[in-house]
Amino acid sequence: MTDLTCLTIAEIGEGLAVKDFSALELTDAYLAAIEGGNGALNAYVAVTPEKAREMAKASDTRITKGEAGLLEGVPLGIKDLFCTEGVHSQAGSHILDGFKPTYESTVTANLWADGAVMLGKLNMDEFAMGSSNETSHYGPVVSPWRARGSNMALVPGGSSGGSAAAVAARLCAGATATDTGGSIRQPAAFTGTVGIKPTYGRCSRWGIVAFASSLDQAGPIARTVKDAAILMKSMASIDPKDSTSADMEVPDYPAVVGQSVKGMKIGIPKEYRVEGMPEEIEALWHKGAEWYRDAGAEIVEVSLPHTKYALPAYYIVAPAEASSNLARYDGVRYGLRVDGEDIIDMYEKTRAAGFGREVKRRVMIGTYVLSAGYYDAYYLRAQKVRTLIKRDFEEVFEAGVDAILTPATPSAAFGVADEDMAADPVKMYLNDVFTVTVNMAGLPGIAVPAGLDEKGLPLGLQLIGRPFDEAGLFKAAQIIEDAAGSFAPDRWW
Repeated sequence: MTDLTCLTIAEIGEGLAVKDFSALELTDAYLAAIEGGNGALNAYVAVTPEKAREMAKASDTRITKGEAGLLEGVPLGIKDLFCTEGVHSQAGSHILDGFKPTYESTVTANLWADGAVMLGKLNMDEFAMGSSNETSHYGPVVSPWRARGSNMALVPGGSSGGSAAAVAARLCAGATATDTGGSIRQPAAFTGTVGIKPTYGRCSRWGIVAFASSLDQAGPIARTVKDAAILMKSMASIDPKDSTSADMEVPDYPAVVGQSVKGMKIGIPKEYRVEGMPEEIEALWHKGAEWYRDAGAEIVEVSLPHTKYALPAYYIVAPAEASSNLARYDGVRYGLRVDGEDIIDMYEKTRAAGFGREVKRRVMIGTYVLSAGYYDAYYLRAQKVRTLIKRDFEEVFEAGVDAILTPATPSAAFGVADEDMAADPVKMYLNDVFTVTVNMAGLPGIAVPAGLDEKGLPLGLQLIGRPFDEAGLFKAAQIIEDAAGSFAPDRWW
């Protein structure tokens, strides 16, 4: 039998249906993989073996009764940003020490209702602030990928680095993730996995620890486009507990995977040809366009003139909202408390000890741009730029373009504790150059593995879609997957 941890989610469903293996056997195989590999990769911050086996046994019972759900028996990893009832939920931060919610996030509740099994909580950048998964209180995640002929530890991307690394290393069949400025798509591109950021409002944000409320969106990371579509169908829903969730029917995403893209119009934005972009990224982009031509799609050049303002505007809006959202962590009601002489002293000492360096940096930037005298000059202006970015996309889609093809990242994965990145935070922020526009405009975007660089490391292409047209993205993304094939790291851990 194939190693159970190598099966895709689609294959798991088929195998369980004909009783090639049980949900419990599958779960035990993944728990063994975690036990053997997590020490090297640091992808999980909490493993829940008892809960996983209990959920798997319940799945086996439902399968026997003919009551299997969409994700029956599928073992998943959950990003530490999602609240899971009675289980470690700390957003990768010291300030939430010991926090175990008494409630379940809507997205994870949807997954459990469809029969999925929880293996544990996945590492992430603290409060989802980072592009390398090095800001976590639990230490950096190490990518399962290594450059050819090198033993240097590489980052898996961030903030959903634990999710991407666990999926790529076969430590879960799929994972939940979140994307505020690229935190699903960038790690997916770095690890040879598929990651989709849905349209803002497609998935409920209720029970997900907030970073920037107008930008955050949950989505899946998986090994194949079809697996991502299956997860997305379960995760998406209307939710009365989240006023920003969209009251729209969730399409049958898996059904569109593999359909023809003949007649689709794919846009290539000229503004994404950024200065200093490596030749191999440019070449991969051209190759992607050729794959679509060969599949019968029409390739057109488009213009998104306000793209150059997206990154600076994002790094005003996101820290401003973070400053507001993170004000609630004060040592009074839950998590870490450092005693002080009075309540103000306690607040200050708790926040100083509880937040990491990157979170403090962004809270301070956010507090500054929201302060009297600077609000209009920074935050208000950034919101106006955001409107212009959104309008750029609207004009392109109104002209008949169905999806936009871009690189997912400006390079392949870099090293853990890279000195250049550590010395200059702006270099780290530039990793989001191709992804932040999608969040600013509230659009769906998917990253798909498209090839390997000269060192044998994964590179991804990104497709940006019309609002709520995730189905169109899944259909188009399959063309890249079929042309490029799938990629898995050589096991060293």
